[in-house]
Amino acid sequence: MYVIIVGCGRVGSELAKLLSSEGHNVVVIDKDPAAFERLGGTFNGLTLAGNGFSLSLLKQAGIEKADAFCAVTNGDNTNLVSAQAAKKIFNVPKVIARIYDPERAHIYKALGLDIISGTILFAAMLRDKIIESRFSSYLIESKELGIIEIEVKQDLAGKTIQDINMPGEFLVVAIRKLQGVILPESQTALKEKDVLMAVVKVASLAKVKEKFGL
Repeated sequence: MYVIIVGCGRVGSELAKLLSSEGHNVVVIDKDPAAFERLGGTFNGLTLAGNGFSLSLLKQAGIEKADAFCAVTNGDNTNLVSAQAAKKIFNVPKVIARIYDPERAHIYKALGLDIISGTILFAAMLRDKIIESRFSSYLIESKELGIIEIEVKQDLAGKTIQDINMPGEFLVVAIRKLQGVILPESQTALKEKDVLMAVVKVASLAKVKEKFGL
C-alpha cells in the first residue's frame, strides 16, 4: 500500500516504521524536520517537512495515488483539516484522524470521518483493568459489544462451542491453546486450560459472568 502519515511524533513514527518494515510505501510529513530522527536509520520511506494540510505538499507526497492517509499530529485542528482534505479533495480510500477531544471525536464521526480518539480508548482500557480485567470494551468501537476471555475449567472441558454459545448474547470467536490460537467450529470440543475469546453483549455481561462463574 501507499500510505501518507501526517505527524512524526511517537505514534506517527512507530506507525511509519511498522508499515515500512512490512514492505509498504510510506511518506511521513511533519512541520519539524528534527522529528524525522524518530524514524531511525532503517526507515526507507520518504520524509517531507511542512504542514499536512498544504495541498501543494500533499500533491508532492503523492496523495493522488495514496491508498491510505493518517493524520496523527498532536493538534486536533491539523488532523481534522488534513483528513478532510485527503477525503473530500483527493478521495483517498482510507482516511484516519487522531483526535484528543472526545466531544469533537463524536461530532466528526457523525460527519463521516474515520476518527480514533486516544483519550477515549485509553480511558476505556483503564476502566476495563479496574472494573473487569477479563472484559475489553475498547477492542470494539461500540458501547453494545465487548470482548471477554474465559479460561476453560474442569466443568467446561469436553463441551463444544455449540453447547456454550448464547445466541444474541455470547459468541466464542477464538480459542487460545498452548499450540497457538484457533478459530473454532460449532463442534470444536473444549479442553481444560483453553482460553476462550468471545464477543459478548454488554447488557448480558452479568448473565455471562454468572453462567461461567466469573
